[in-house]
Amino acid sequence: MPSTEVGDRESRGSLGTVRNAVTLLELLGEGPAYQQLTDLAERSGMTVPTVHRLLRSLVLADLVEQDPRSSRYSLGPELVRLSHRYLARLPILGALAPYLAQLRDLVRSTIVVQTLVRSAVVTIDRVDGPDAGLYREPHTVRDALTTATGRLLGSRASDDEWKAILQHCAEEDRPAAEAARGAWASAPWLVVEGHPLGPPGHVAVPLVDGQGGALAALVATVPPGAAPKDIEAVAGHLARAGAAAVRTLGHA
Repeated sequence: MPSTEVGDRESRGSLGTVRNAVTLLELLGEGPAYQQLTDLAERSGMTVPTVHRLLRSLVLADLVEQDPRSSRYSLGPELVRLSHRYLARLPILGALAPYLAQLRDLVRSTIVVQTLVRSAVVTIDRVDGPDAGLYREPHTVRDALTTATGRLLGSRASDDEWKAILQHCAEEDRPAAEAARGAWASAPWLVVEGHPLGPPGHVAVPLVDGQGGALAALVATVPPGAAPKDIEAVAGHLARAGAAAVRTLGHA
């Protein structure tokens, strides 16, 4: 059956091309904004001609852009449009929309919605509170286990997903994360302290559907030195709003 064999080879070749293109997009999402062709080839393990061919196709699709002066490559603007289309179709964002501004006014802090994408936590919606100040992050991507969201959602993920998350955290932090996984997976909320010159402290609650799947996390910033009872009160407000949003999804 020669035709089937040829078709199988073509299918494997096409799949390999897609995987290689995704690898390059992931590498462009790390490190400096613009990167050299030879560096991308070295980091990906692909040959320079292969990387050049793939990048040329991605540039034509606006998924990658090339600086005409330096000839270096960066992520392209088409990714923004695609990501917004994806977010617009997430049911949980529509269900949470009526509650975010109310929560902001109730707890007087910034409210964000975050989700776990592979080994990173991504902010997918945000309502700034009076505490926003100068340190503002409208679009954030953080290593999962540095955040309360990543700990809550990552610990509830499959074992394979959890292993991938651990591989992206500092090696010296892995034993503590492994030991804490069970507690994180059963926690109704978690808090992470902030840094004076960096991200603020935050408390997060998981949004869990009727089948036990973690959809996202609802997060509020907390001021330095906040009393435990005040943090718990904020977590309670987040949990009630999240539960109402999940019920809305169940009735949709």
